[in-house]
Amino acid sequence: MMKAFIVEDEPLARDELKYLLKRSRQVEVVGEADGIEEAMRDISRLNPDLVFLDIELAEGNGLLLAKQLVELDPAPSIIFATAYDEFALQAFELYAFDYLLKPFNEKRIRQTLDKIMKLHKIGEDESRIKSPDNRTAVEQTSKLAVVIDDRIVLIDRDNIIFLGFIEGKTIIKTEDNEYKIGDPLIVLERKLDNRSFLRVHRSFIVNIVHILEIQPWFNSTYNLIMSDGSNIPVSRTYVKELKQLIGF
Repeated sequence: MMKAFIVEDEPLARDELKYLLKRSRQVEVVGEADGIEEAMRDISRLNPDLVFLDIELAEGNGLLLAKQLVELDPAPSIIFATAYDEFALQAFELYAFDYLLKPFNEKRIRQTLDKIMKLHKIGEDESRIKSPDNRTAVEQTSKLAVVIDDRIVLIDRDNIIFLGFIEGKTIIKTEDNEYKIGDPLIVLERKLDNRSFLRVHRSFIVNIVHILEIQPWFNSTYNLIMSDGSNIPVSRTYVKELKQLIGF
């Protein structure tokens, strides 16, 4: 059973969400807080799998807390639970797993939990595969498992050109297809665990094998021309690592 933490400053909304999560029998609520400082302290200590996070808090903004949470190791999956739909794009840019609107809908919450349970199962299966006794199997299959429309799809890692967060959607672009999935980039980045993949921007991870050109841009940044013709930006934060890896 997964562990959940609720950050919500409205007692009635917090109690309702806690009740619905309990009814799901898929998660255990291990803690709750109504402010950023208390939440960060307890989440760091309790290591929940999920954090249900309101955006408008009496003591701060949930988006600021989310920026801190994604830096944790391991980082919890963040599910925003708010009355404001205008923050959805910002939320997903912060690697939110999902975005729930108040008043809470039990069916919608169950859909979120079902999806995240599938991802956790995939992660556990991959962990078993990656054990020393099964390392050969990983080398032979070289597949990335992702959930797409309630199906588990296996994608050949070598065929992946880049992964990106574009217009509110996570995209996996391969040599012959394009997949839109619900996983945030940070989840996929952990699954890849491969020296061929490099994050070059907050919104992009590339397969360096598919880089055709590196073009200088302004303010010491670069653009990557990929094998499919895509133009991928490299932000200054990641330039040094790209140079070290490629050797230029």
